[in-house]
Amino acid sequence: MQTVGALAALVGGRVVGDATRAIRGVADLVTAGPEQISFLANVKYRAQFESTKAGAVLVPDVAADFTHTTLIVCKDPYLAMAHVAQTLHPAPTYPAGVEPGAVVHPTATIAATATVRMGAVIDARAVVGAHSVIGPQAYVGPDAKVGEHVVMHAGAKLLAQCELRARVILQAGAVVGSDGFGYAVDAHGRRHKIPQIGVVVVEEDAEIGANTTIDRAAFGVTLIGAGSKIDNLVQIAHNVVLGRDCVIVSQTGIAGSATLGDRVVVGAQGGIVGHIKVSSDVMLGARSGVSGAIDAPGIYSGAPVLPHKQWLKVTMAQHHVPELRRRVRDMDERLVALERDYEKSKESK
Repeated sequence: MQTVGALAALVGGRVVGDATRAIRGVADLVTAGPEQISFLANVKYRAQFESTKAGAVLVPDVAADFTHTTLIVCKDPYLAMAHVAQTLHPAPTYPAGVEPGAVVHPTATIAATATVRMGAVIDARAVVGAHSVIGPQAYVGPDAKVGEHVVMHAGAKLLAQCELRARVILQAGAVVGSDGFGYAVDAHGRRHKIPQIGVVVVEEDAEIGANTTIDRAAFGVTLIGAGSKIDNLVQIAHNVVLGRDCVIVSQTGIAGSATLGDRVVVGAQGGIVGHIKVSSDVMLGARSGVSGAIDAPGIYSGAPVLPHKQWLKVTMAQHHVPELRRRVRDMDERLVALERDYEKSKESK
């Protein structure tokens, strides 16, 4: 529990109303009660804001005149909500040590403050850093490295020689370090596996979603940049390089050896072919298909991708295709009739 005043200090906001009100949790504007805090980040929710029963609401300056309930006026209510939620709903903690039922190889190194939960397996020569939590049924492979304050949720896998740096989160079922998809074809069309001998490195503060797979490099490193956030059910192929603070949304596939710059955002079900580069500060709409390099920052959509405004024009034009086909057919019929009449007129002379 926190007072409104303490939460305002946490987010650098100012209180309009009762700074002593006790707040126990976070909820949306519709369901929040007197002991919960909510937020207004978009003016289209003004009606819900005006009828909320929340004990306090995080608001921007433009809503500071509303006095139905206590307010915390701040620069960015959505970001402030994230910090408040982390304070009021902290992640679960576990006692340090190896729980009964976990398996730790004698050559593994586990920090004294780390937690290895029941059913987890830590393989030969693996390293688990301070304050990290290896969840139930999670696996850390031979020679793999887990940095400090890492969380591997239930069933997450970090395979041989791969590395998670500080504060990385692997959600349940994520696999880091599976073999890249590499085969050589012989004269008979048979495919022969190319050993994938590289690794994956996930840099600081990245988060990998549930059941996402990141393949180890064929040679060298598959790299996930610091601060990047990868959603559930994403496939990242071997030797991909992902820049810092990227966002990759669910069901996206990135083919081998593609390089994405910093702060790239890929919408749901995006597809990026291999061996190309995407500039920093590119945003790709949902279901975008990238078949060639993107050299300039901007917003792109479609398959193959176009600058977003151009794609909107193309999309709108597609709605007129049935009418255009009808007009062309009518014009063709008229042209045939004119030619027929012309031929008849020549014969009559």
